[in-house]
Amino acid sequence: MDFISVPLTCAIVFAAIYGVFELFVRRKERLAIIEKLSEKIDTSAIEGKIRFPGFVNNISFSALKAGALLAGVGLGLLVGFFINLGMLQSDAYVNEHWFRHDMAGVAYGASVLLFGGIGLIIAFVLEMKITKKQAKE
Repeated sequence: MDFISVPLTCAIVFAAIYGVFELFVRRKERLAIIEKLSEKIDTSAIEGKIRFPGFVNNISFSALKAGALLAGVGLGLLVGFFINLGMLQSDAYVNEHWFRHDMAGVAYGASVLLFGGIGLIIAFVLEMKITKKQAKE
């Protein structure tokens, strides 16, 4: 793996630098286009009439998403622990220590990913219900 790590690291660094410069150039180009368009368009006719549907309030659901994800990860770790506890008490894996160790890693990883995903799905459903409720008001 040593033969690939140096070129890979260099490629990642150069790609990141290129991406940052490209973002700044695009921003300047977009600002120049907006300035040219604002000189030609009279904005007094459309003032106060633009309304974006679905954007009733500027509520951020990032705390809900993070909380649901962390709750899912915690629940996944707990379920993985109980799966491993059950495997340790089983007599079928007494002589197969390496197999038990590999299965423990799979149980923890799968539980964390599964319950983390379920937590994000629950956060999405709650977010949709809240936004629909606010749109009706």
